[in-house]
Amino acid sequence: MRRYSTLFLSLLISGAAIAQIPNPSFESWTAHTGYDTPDSWGNTNSFTTLASVFTCEKGTTGAPSGSSYLKLTSKSVPMVGVVPGVAVTGTISVSGTTYGVSGGFAYNQRPANLTGSWEYMAAGADHGQIAVFLSKWNMALNKRDTVSFTNYAVPGLPGMVMVWATFSIPLTYQGGQYPDSAMILVSSSTATPVANSYIYLDNLAFAGNVPSGVVTVVNDHAETTIYPNPAKDKATIYYYSLLSGNVNISITDIAGRTIKNITAPVVNGSNNISLDLTGIIKGNYIINLSDGVGSESKKLTIE
Repeated sequence: MRRYSTLFLSLLISGAAIAQIPNPSFESWTAHTGYDTPDSWGNTNSFTTLASVFTCEKGTTGAPSGSSYLKLTSKSVPMVGVVPGVAVTGTISVSGTTYGVSGGFAYNQRPANLTGSWEYMAAGADHGQIAVFLSKWNMALNKRDTVSFTNYAVPGLPGMVMVWATFSIPLTYQGGQYPDSAMILVSSSTATPVANSYIYLDNLAFAGNVPSGVVTVVNDHAETTIYPNPAKDKATIYYYSLLSGNVNISITDIAGRTIKNITAPVVNGSNNISLDLTGIIKGNYIINLSDGVGSESKKLTIE
């Protein structure tokens, strides 16, 4: 079985930076001979058109809103093998089994999540993928710095969503600066595609905000970081919660003694919780967080 890999080649984007995903609800399409192309989204249809096979299609039946949506389906192409449905906010070039991806769109925010509506099915052990890449041009080194890179594995069996549902994908940050460009890539399959795997998308949007200087850490429960760290009289906990309710926060010293307990309300999504450190002597402490679903601990130094 043929394997496919994806290569990211992010380019410098000129012009004023904006905070908007191009054609996010897939209402704008350009007609070609035998197929349509979602405006501002590259795909592989032009490479399979001679075989009359199209892995990127315009969906119109049962759209969650508007009149159309994006349909990506992995399909068998004669003399080639199974080709995944791929769409990217840029352009795609194909060389053998490698997809070269370039371009993107101007973007200068630090969102916490990519949200939208989806429907998907995985064939066999296959599953879809959604990747988000935020970067910033480094003028001193003449290269792009990665601000955020998230490669989300769309669940396969048994977690398929075969009716329209909303989703929210937390983004992982590798740097504390603001980006100047973004790229979103969606694939109906992994590097070893299986025919008939599909993913439908609509109403894409960035949501929430990750403060400047914060690098989030992803775990099974939430994204949490504390800044500044070291801190003095005050600190802020950036906390991504999977539900609305309360989070219990305790500050303990290295001997395990509880110094302070706090209960703070949180919403589903991004939260910035203020932490008053007045009266706590200098040293190293452990911040413990629990919201009834999971718990985690972070180290905090007070100067």
